[in-house]
Amino acid sequence: MKPIQMVDLQAQYHHYKNDIDAAIQEVLETSTYINGPAVKLFQEKMEAYLNVKHVIPCANGTDALQIALMALGLKPGDEVIVPAFTYVATAEVAALLGLKVVMTDVDPDTFNITDKHIEAAITPKTKAIVPVHLFGQSCDMEPIIALAKKYNLFIIEDNAQAIGADYTFSDGSVVKTGAMGNVGCTSFYPSKNLGAYGDGGAMYCNEEQMGADLRMIANHGQKRRYYHDTVGVNSRLDSVQAALLEVKLRHLDEFSKARQEAAAYYDKALSGIAGLKVPVRQHNSTHVFHQYTLQVPADKRNELQEYLKNKGIPSMIYYPLPLYEQDAFKDCSSRATVELPVTEMLCKSVISLPMHSEMEEEQLTYICESIRSFFK
Repeated sequence: MKPIQMVDLQAQYHHYKNDIDAAIQEVLETSTYINGPAVKLFQEKMEAYLNVKHVIPCANGTDALQIALMALGLKPGDEVIVPAFTYVATAEVAALLGLKVVMTDVDPDTFNITDKHIEAAITPKTKAIVPVHLFGQSCDMEPIIALAKKYNLFIIEDNAQAIGADYTFSDGSVVKTGAMGNVGCTSFYPSKNLGAYGDGGAMYCNEEQMGADLRMIANHGQKRRYYHDTVGVNSRLDSVQAALLEVKLRHLDEFSKARQEAAAYYDKALSGIAGLKVPVRQHNSTHVFHQYTLQVPADKRNELQEYLKNKGIPSMIYYPLPLYEQDAFKDCSSRATVELPVTEMLCKSVISLPMHSEMEEEQLTYICESIRSFFK
């Protein structure tokens, strides 16, 4: 059996090596490393895949979130609602801009923020919501969109972990995650479902002015060279990353299917274990399994991780500490309610298993048998 990796980037590369090598070689031959044809091609293919009017590639997913907030014209002191159970970048960018980060609890089954959590956190200073499509499936967006309209709030979708997932509205229409709010943001960090070989990210939207503003801010605040209309940033996806991402985008649905098959294997093999809860699928969202995350009794979680490590099985804990307990947010954030019990519980009980598009059945069997042996 091959050594088990949390994410096997090497195996994936070898699977698509010829196409990736050819795409990178073309960039080297043209030597257009910044804003070259490869970036334009990838942008167009992403727009078609997501069915959006504008994709603006940028340097990373964190930049994407920051630029999106800047484009909305928020002012210091404005409140932005985020889940407390998420990666730091979601809240970090708001704090950097002098915004007040309001953290809410999440659903115990999907790990995602809900309209009920959001509405409880809304004040007259609330300006925006950042739903995070955590671990690979969509937040329940239809009621969140209705809430945003009711209170005149912006929606920035943090889609770093769920690119390729579909959300189905009550009228039967199907929309890709990230394409439902004012702006969608994603990351192409190498371990993501659509990952580069370095940093990268993108923003996407359907509104013309928003698309122009995002592009301008990402390019030093300029629409034409050396004429700066606003204070912006320097955030670009380079041509080499764009070229290989265009190749991998062709196979993104294949990657999602492979992850879903691995998740289905885990589900079946780990069913019936007392105290262990496998991921719950939301009825109106597909799940692309950026992570396959179990819930186990808090007093057994760290012991299980050590047990798996000793058997050569990697695992990760996303996330061990609520955002509001991080030192960085002591002075610029608040909680929607005094206690966020689900977040507290999840931080103590979740553990993520190896998950990627190159998982082999022998590896899956070994992982599941090891977990079952731990709980005997």
